[in-house]
Amino acid sequence: MPVNRFTPEGLLPNTPYHHVAVGTGTRHIHISGQVARDGSGTPVSPSDLSGQVAQALRNTSRALAGTGASFADVLRLTFYVTQWSPEKIEPLMAGIESVAEELRLPRPLPPASLIGVDHLFEPDVLVEVEATAILD
Repeated sequence: MPVNRFTPEGLLPNTPYHHVAVGTGTRHIHISGQVARDGSGTPVSPSDLSGQVAQALRNTSRALAGTGASFADVLRLTFYVTQWSPEKIEPLMAGIESVAEELRLPRPLPPASLIGVDHLFEPDVLVEVEATAILD
């Protein structure tokens, strides 16, 4: 397996993600920001952060699969969320949980960042997910 995820002693424990991922593969995969749109470009779950997170992760999974990768090969995830406030963590995590089994998300998640932004490319887009993966 080209990815080893862990949390070194002395870092914040019990987070929903690991703090470190070491990749030993040779094929680097960079997935552009995925949003809550279906294959025809139609918005999915307008104004519902949880539903948009789920769809963005599904699209990320499809992009990974197109390269022969899966979430098992992901080194890092980045979530961009519009108008971030701490009370949005609950719907964000609910969206992740709603597709965790379906997409075989590793637990804890790969190292991740959550970045609050004013807005994304369209007013209805509440979240965008980027992924970096590695394969042998």
